[in-house]
Amino acid sequence: MEKPTAFAAYAALTISALVWGGSIVGQKLALGAFSTVETSVLRGVGALAILIPLWWWTEGSRTTFTTRDLRLLSLLGFGVLGNHLLTLFGLRYVGASTAGVIIGASPVITALLSSLFVRDIPFRTVAAGCAVSFAGVALVSGVGGSAPSGENPWLGGILVLLGLVSWALYSIGGRQVMERLSPLTVNWTTLLFSLLPQIPLLWTDQKLLLSGPAVVPFSGWLALLYLIVFATALGQQAWLYGVKGVGPSRAGVFVNLIPVSALLLSALVLDEAIGVREVVGIVLILAGVWLVGWQSARLKRAD
Repeated sequence: MEKPTAFAAYAALTISALVWGGSIVGQKLALGAFSTVETSVLRGVGALAILIPLWWWTEGSRTTFTTRDLRLLSLLGFGVLGNHLLTLFGLRYVGASTAGVIIGASPVITALLSSLFVRDIPFRTVAAGCAVSFAGVALVSGVGGSAPSGENPWLGGILVLLGLVSWALYSIGGRQVMERLSPLTVNWTTLLFSLLPQIPLLWTDQKLLLSGPAVVPFSGWLALLYLIVFATALGQQAWLYGVKGVGPSRAGVFVNLIPVSALLLSALVLDEAIGVREVVGIVLILAGVWLVGWQSARLKRAD
């Protein structure tokens, strides 16, 4: 498959980061009307209704899958599953603004896992930056002081962080698969594989199925529509396109835009307070991201 230009990749990554900042607020709103699993399943089914026809129209007749492709895509589906469900469960216990700040640590998580699994850079190169960023995550999750918004920010912060680990593994593995398959193909197939294990979970986590669609407010449907069209169909597609062009490590830097947009939208839409804790936390997280990038650049110059 033809590799995207750097400009196109960076533009796609910027769009996905800004859209995902809004998706934190969208997920929080959707959880008021739907259960966690219902939100994830409806989001995935709606996105597939957009992605599969688009894929079939543009490239479906030219795409073939090998047994190895399907095996890798099914494994990547668990990365999508973990990201969607863990983030949604985390948002049940933590405020959207806090979750948005924590997501700013995604670049260092990606760099850390790349150093451990891909071994593209030594672990010692990213260790200091990871420690600084994780200190920021711990701060906004309610460690050592009054808790930020949310009924259990520490638990919610851990779940959101685990969701980031799932997405980092998905990004790392996705680039290898996209050496043969297009980002659109990887997007809809991994999304489909992520939905299959969730169908049985609907019987254990219900809200819409019990109360019926008539009680869902307009804001709930609007939030779900945003998650389907922008956060999933558009956002994940743009992200994979960008990763294909510049790789997971450089793509991860664009996640820095998510906390900013998430904080602003949380204050505007959800009336969540932005305090000193969130500001200091995001400074620490971004400082860790910068330190990882600086150390990695210095290592490349030394080589």
